[in-house]
Amino acid sequence: MSTDIDQQGVKLRPRFAWLEEVLTERFGVQFQLSMQEQQVRMAVNGCPNAIIFTLDIATFSQARSDLPCSTWDAASEGWQAPLGEPLPAPGVDNVPRPLIEKREDDYYIGYDIPGFIYWMLSRQEEVGREDLDVHSRFPATSSHAFMHGYLERPIVDEWLHLLGQVITRSWPDLLLRNNTFSIAVSHDADRPSLYAFANFYQVSRAIAGDLLKRRDLKAAMQVARIWTSSKEELHASDPLNTFDWLMDVSERHGLISAFYFICGRTDPARDASYNPEHTAIRALLRNIHSRGHEVGLHPSYNTYRSSQAIAEEACRLKRVCGEEGIEQEKWGGRMHYLRWEQPTTLRGWEEAGMDYDSTLGYADMPGFRCGTCFEYPAFDPVAGQRLALRIRPLIAMESSVIADSYLGLGIGEAALKKFRDLKNSCKAVNGCFTLLWHNSALTSQAERDLYQAILD
Repeated sequence: MSTDIDQQGVKLRPRFAWLEEVLTERFGVQFQLSMQEQQVRMAVNGCPNAIIFTLDIATFSQARSDLPCSTWDAASEGWQAPLGEPLPAPGVDNVPRPLIEKREDDYYIGYDIPGFIYWMLSRQEEVGREDLDVHSRFPATSSHAFMHGYLERPIVDEWLHLLGQVITRSWPDLLLRNNTFSIAVSHDADRPSLYAFANFYQVSRAIAGDLLKRRDLKAAMQVARIWTSSKEELHASDPLNTFDWLMDVSERHGLISAFYFICGRTDPARDASYNPEHTAIRALLRNIHSRGHEVGLHPSYNTYRSSQAIAEEACRLKRVCGEEGIEQEKWGGRMHYLRWEQPTTLRGWEEAGMDYDSTLGYADMPGFRCGTCFEYPAFDPVAGQRLALRIRPLIAMESSVIADSYLGLGIGEAALKKFRDLKNSCKAVNGCFTLLWHNSALTSQAERDLYQAILD
């Protein structure tokens, strides 16, 4: 029996090492995790006492969403919940009462918090899934979080907040890291211009529509003027050229905008009509960089299952940027249409040598796909190894909230409330509210007002 436990401990060692890194980033202290019979022991070097968790490898190694879920009221046992609500406890039918007990010098927690964190952050739940949407994406509606009502909660961060309290009681002399709330904004440049990259036939149709259908000579002349004047740089009057406006807003709020560009065409119907080598795109890249903002990659539609394709498009972006004198410490981005297959796409970003990915949010609903609003090191749940890539979870995309095909809340008060509720949940755990807003979704004053109200 002890031999089986020892072998299991060896198998879990890479997972524990990765979780130790996650804990160190969160708390600023190095912890050691080890297997002790059917328990997980969390210790600090040089201290004899420990925090001991129930171990539940079988549950949290499954790629399923039909796991049970219980709740636990932290306040009923003298602990603080950051959102002031009972904590969901995925994976168990019932949580023992009391959940947390002090026995002599050690604290015992009757729930596998490390196992649950692994299950959420590694996206073990999504491996090999076939219940996908029309874009082959794992949808929010298939997730355990949606089924049990915690999708809009940073549940991993809530449990870590609770664990931080136990750590403080276990080792009162430890100084834990004070995390601060932040906002990260990014913009997928699917359509940088309405007319600049259109062909003669497309422009002719647009002009004919303005003249014959809408009887709008001024609009027709505007189309022609923008098209003919966008060879060297995007025209200032182009409705989709909102890049300077976005950077102005970010700079007023002390933020850095990240702009992700498509550098391939694996599906002409869904990918961009521009090439990164185009003179106007080069000028745009230089402008973004000169203002202190970030350039990143938006891999084309069918790259999510091809490491080679992601790598080729990443090299193309970096080559163009290099030719324009653009150097960055980090390179990241997001998959087009949020297409993701775990761990295939994860490995693609890793093999492309990218520093971070910010795809992991759902298209059909906003919320916490990974259960966290903190960036963290990636882990491959199939290979069982930590990767160099970092995951920057996406909390909300504008169309997920606004578009009729998703939540359909429009651009009024209901949408603003949804965005602010998500932002406030991130703030409650001192995390990062990561917002995606396409440059092409700011063509009306109402859209711009909503975007600014979210950041204010």
